[in-house]
Amino acid sequence: MNETALVRIHDLKKIYTMGEVTVSALAGVSLEIMPGSFTVIMGPSGSGKSTLLYLLGGLDWPTSGSIIIGEDEIDKMDENKLAEFRRNRVGFIFQSFNLIPSMPAEENVSFPLRFSGIKHQQRRSRAQEILTNVGLSDRASHKPTELSGGQQQRVAIARALINDPPLILADEPTGNLDTQSGLIIMKLLSRLHQAGKTVIVVTHDPRMRQFATNTLYLLDGLVVSEEQYREATENLAQTLEEQDEII
Repeated sequence: MNETALVRIHDLKKIYTMGEVTVSALAGVSLEIMPGSFTVIMGPSGSGKSTLLYLLGGLDWPTSGSIIIGEDEIDKMDENKLAEFRRNRVGFIFQSFNLIPSMPAEENVSFPLRFSGIKHQQRRSRAQEILTNVGLSDRASHKPTELSGGQQQRVAIARALINDPPLILADEPTGNLDTQSGLIIMKLLSRLHQAGKTVIVVTHDPRMRQFATNTLYLLDGLVVSEEQYREATENLAQTLEEQDEII
């Protein structure tokens, strides 16, 4: 019996209009992602990969096309249902961490539970448990400014896990980190995948592919083959090199 895909996207399009300028971020993306997989989505800036992730996470609506996650048709949800979907089904990790500066790590992690009716002590215990799992039990009382970039990203990952979502979405999670801190985050995401989470990562970092069960390539709002992607990026690098020589 064939396993049913967790994520099913069909002919997804997203068009942004800014004054008289129209930008097509996604030009008809169709794909499936299986449960328990680790999918890496690669593409140059402007390829539409972050837009795709935001649509998957219910942070924006598509112009057309369909997004089905499990049994949920999220492109048809209103804002209230989308908020419930984001709270219970998805953990989102951002490049810029998006931590609350005035709150220590433990409170940042437990913050999403404030709206769930769970008592304070239970929220605190859950946050402490997850901080231990990401190697930050000794940083629970530290505010974001007292943490390194890699530690802040681990706090952000802990926050994404607080509701135990089946799907983890990460937008350039190593983009603001040094090489070693980036590798720690990659290994942490790999551990989450090995524990049964479905992980989807948008990245420029080719090192992430070593942890992936599946790699997708985006160019100009479309899914392309690895060969097409490699050819396009090589041509871009050559063009930039030629421009540097002219300058």
